[in-house]
Amino acid sequence: MGYKNTRRQEASRVCWGELEAWVRSQVQEWIQALLEEEVTELLGRDWYERRQRIDAPKGYRNGYHDPRHLTLSCGTVSVQRPRVRGLEERFQSRILPLFARRTAEVGALLPELYLHGLSHGDFELALRGLLGEKASLSASTVARLKQKWQAEYEQWSFRSLQDLEVVYLWVDGVYVKAGLEKEKAALLVAVAGLSDGRKVLVALEAGHRESEASWSGLLRTLRDRGMEAPRLVIGDGHLGIWAALRHVFPEAEEQRCWNHRILNVLDKLPKKAQARAKIMLRALAYAGTLEEAERLKRIFQNWCQTQGYTAAAHVLDQDWHRMVTFYRFPKDHWIHLRTSNIVESPFAALRLRTDAAKRFKKVENATAVIFKMLLLAEKRFRRLNAPELLQEVYLGVKFLNGLPEKEEKMGVAA
Repeated sequence: MGYKNTRRQEASRVCWGELEAWVRSQVQEWIQALLEEEVTELLGRDWYERRQRIDAPKGYRNGYHDPRHLTLSCGTVSVQRPRVRGLEERFQSRILPLFARRTAEVGALLPELYLHGLSHGDFELALRGLLGEKASLSASTVARLKQKWQAEYEQWSFRSLQDLEVVYLWVDGVYVKAGLEKEKAALLVAVAGLSDGRKVLVALEAGHRESEASWSGLLRTLRDRGMEAPRLVIGDGHLGIWAALRHVFPEAEEQRCWNHRILNVLDKLPKKAQARAKIMLRALAYAGTLEEAERLKRIFQNWCQTQGYTAAAHVLDQDWHRMVTFYRFPKDHWIHLRTSNIVESPFAALRLRTDAAKRFKKVENATAVIFKMLLLAEKRFRRLNAPELLQEVYLGVKFLNGLPEKEEKMGVAA
C-alpha cells in the first residue's frame, strides 16, 4: 500500500511541462518490467530463487545486455534486455527481438512522411522533435529503408496471382515528374476486386503516357503471373487501356469512369450552365435501369441542342456502350463500378503534393516508395458489397439491369 501511495503522490506532482517526460518514463518502466517478467516466466522462478521443479529450465540470469534505445509512437525509451545463460537453446525475447530499434507503427510512419514532403535532410530534425532526441532515425535510416522497399517492391512485382479469383479490375495512371527526368512518367496502377469482397493492389508499373504498349505490358505481366481475365475492367477515357484489353483479355467487359465523363461534358459548357448540367448528368449516371439512363441522356442532349451546346451533347455519345456496362452486373456493385475512385482515392494525397514527387531523381525510386504507400492504403480499403454476388459474377452468371437475367425477364413479362 505504501508503494502505491507513493506512486500516486509522484503522479499528482507532475505538471504540464513535465507530462511528456513523465509518460515516457512510465512506459520505459513498464516495458522493462515486461522484459523481467518474461524471463521469470521462462525460468519459472524470480531473482535469487532456487530451481524447485526437476523439469524447470536449467538456465540462470546473468545480468543485462547494453542499454538499447527503442522508438515507439509515443517517443523513445531506453531499456535493457535481461541476459540468460545455461539454456539448451538461445533465449529469444518475444517482447524485444534481438535487433529491433523501432516498432512497426513507427516504421509505417516513415514512408507516409517521406511521400508527403519530408526530405532526407528534414527527417532527423523533425522526428527527433516528435519521438525524442535519442530516436534511432536519420537520413541514412531512410536511405536504408528505401533500399528495403525497393527489394520488397521487386519481390511483390513477381509474386504469383494464380490463387486470386479476380472479378473486377480498376485501372488508372498517376503522373510523376522526377528531378532528372525530361518528361512526366505515368505510374500505371491496377486494383483487383476479388470474389471474397477484398480489394488488393496487383500491379504498379512505370509506363509511357498510359499508351497501349504500356498497358499491354502491364496486362501481359498480370496474365503471366497467373491472373485470369477479370469479368469487368473499370478505367478512365485513355485509349491505351481499352486497346490493350482487346489484345490481352478480350473476354473482359469494359466500363468507363462516370466522374471523368461528367468532367469531359462540363468542359464543353460555359460556367453559367454547368450547375444545371451537373445535376442532370448525375441523375443520368445513377439511373435505375439502362432504359432510364438512355431516356435521361436524350433529355440532356435535347437541352444542350436548344441552348446551343452541341459539342457537349456529342461528348455523351462517345463510348456510350462503355458507360453503361455496369447495368449488366449486380445492382449492389454499381456503387463500386461507376467510377475509378477505388484507385483515385489512395493517390489523392500524392496529387495534392506534386512538389513531393520532384525530390526523386528517377521515377524508379519513386515507384518503390509509392508502392509502400499503396500497401498501407490497401489495409484501409473498404470491402465490396454483397460478396455472395461476387461469387456468382465470377462463375459467369449473367445480369440485366442489376438482376440475374432470369429474374429480370420474369419481371418484364409480369
